[in-house]
Amino acid sequence: MTANLRVFLWVLFGMVVFLNYQTWMHDYPAVSNLTAVPSSGPPATALDSTTPTASSPDVSAPANATPAPAAANAAAAASVEQSLTDSATANASAGNVHVRTDVLEVEVSLAGGELERVDLPAYPAAKNTPDVPVRLLNRDSADSLFVLQSGLAGANGEPAPTHQATYTADLKDLILGPGQAELRLPLHWTDGHGVTVTKTLIFHRGHYQIGLEYQIHNGGSASWSFAPYEQILRYNVPIERSYFRVDSYAFKGPAISDGKKFEKLDITKGATLNQSVTAGWIAALQQHFVAAVVPPGNAPYQYTLRTQGNEFLLSATGPSQTVPAGGDATAQASLWVGPKLQKELDLVGPKLSLVTDYGTLSVVSRPLFWLLDRIHRLIGNWGFTIVIVTLLLKLVFYPLSEASGRSMAKMKSLSPRLTALRETYKDDREKLNRAMMELYQREKVNPLAGCLPMLIQIPVFLAFYWVLRDSVEIRQAPFIFWINDLSSRDPYFVLPALMAAAMFIQYKLNPQVGDPVQQKIFMFMPLAMSVTFAFFPAGLVLYWVTNTVLSILQQWNINRRIEAAMSRAKR
Repeated sequence: MTANLRVFLWVLFGMVVFLNYQTWMHDYPAVSNLTAVPSSGPPATALDSTTPTASSPDVSAPANATPAPAAANAAAAASVEQSLTDSATANASAGNVHVRTDVLEVEVSLAGGELERVDLPAYPAAKNTPDVPVRLLNRDSADSLFVLQSGLAGANGEPAPTHQATYTADLKDLILGPGQAELRLPLHWTDGHGVTVTKTLIFHRGHYQIGLEYQIHNGGSASWSFAPYEQILRYNVPIERSYFRVDSYAFKGPAISDGKKFEKLDITKGATLNQSVTAGWIAALQQHFVAAVVPPGNAPYQYTLRTQGNEFLLSATGPSQTVPAGGDATAQASLWVGPKLQKELDLVGPKLSLVTDYGTLSVVSRPLFWLLDRIHRLIGNWGFTIVIVTLLLKLVFYPLSEASGRSMAKMKSLSPRLTALRETYKDDREKLNRAMMELYQREKVNPLAGCLPMLIQIPVFLAFYWVLRDSVEIRQAPFIFWINDLSSRDPYFVLPALMAAAMFIQYKLNPQVGDPVQQKIFMFMPLAMSVTFAFFPAGLVLYWVTNTVLSILQQWNINRRIEAAMSRAKR
């Protein structure tokens, strides 16, 4: 019969194997059976030049390019590079408008009103570079391309204010002043025949949401049709998964929602998309940050995804609308460019907070984050928050832990008798097992009673892992002394060392089972586990150290009570 300690150590080992399995599935996805594009074909059209039409949203084109051999990829890359050069030239000639709020610094191109650069001053790119902000949207280089485009698509080749049209603006700089709640940036366009469009970007104090509004007036003699659209264009730099970098396992790429179901689209696995959605949203995800578009929820939008090598174009195109001569119309959408602030995201779009990717255990991770967030609001330190939440979880599972501890304490008291049985039946495994079972039954000891609380720790442990990996609220959060970022590893490996010490003490408190060789292996396990945890987020190791210390105190108290009870019984 396996003893509690053995089960406990194998449970820990199983958690590590599970995490490694997930890593393997990320690193080595299943190979697709798609047919390769002949290398002799023409280079692919750059996604940057893709514009839908009003008469029929752009659904006829293939939603996903077929993987091409090296020659075709090189030709496509050259085409993309040329398109980026052309776009940069067009944007430079059209000019930009610089917008600065208390949380955003934005460059808006007059070529299409594109959000071509967005910096987040409140979020340093690295802990040691506090003056260098995260740059989310940009056209700085081909391999960092990440822009948000929008416009009104025309019908039948008519001129329209697409993301490639040239707008005019009355100002070149907008700065949110003291006491101002919002900034409005109107951009103007006309077809020269009576149709005028004002595209307004609305920036709010303290928020990463950007409003998008269109005012259309048809002063011409004929009706004019359009379809609103928004699209996210990004070059997805392939991520090299590394055990030494937790962030390398965060999902990076396109995602959508129909307001109920959230779906990540992995372009490395040939993801495709071409569907009509009402009351949903599209987004481009990365660890901690997101660019998202939330169309109006009262009309169906056609969502499409196109890929070209490592580049993707995720689009949402609305239904066609016709403005009669002399008539007016409006269109609108909401944009989000910034951190994954969960309590604010759901105010922008239905379940938009799902962009914070908590993996397969989201049902555990989200309540856990809710609890962490509530306590953090009271004490203001994420490290102490983790300690307090660990204590609360320990209290919730105290009855199970108490039963487990009593069983382990009784097992320890039986150790001399178990050792004698092993010596007596060392050459007959069947008789040994039968004798041990009879002893357990006489003493009313269940050697597996401690398994349940240990198994419960697995989803909690994994939930902590995902919360610490993907919650921007904990990004670069300091604790005390040398731990200045709970979302990254302990720089001096002090916490892993404390973890090894605590696990060794816990091991000594528990019954020593197995032969001498097995006992030496079990004694080595705390060191092996601490080495495994060394590159995990410091907050995760802090949780495990706290949980282990509390378990030690609880087990010590139980052992003391049972030993006292046995002493009284002998008297």
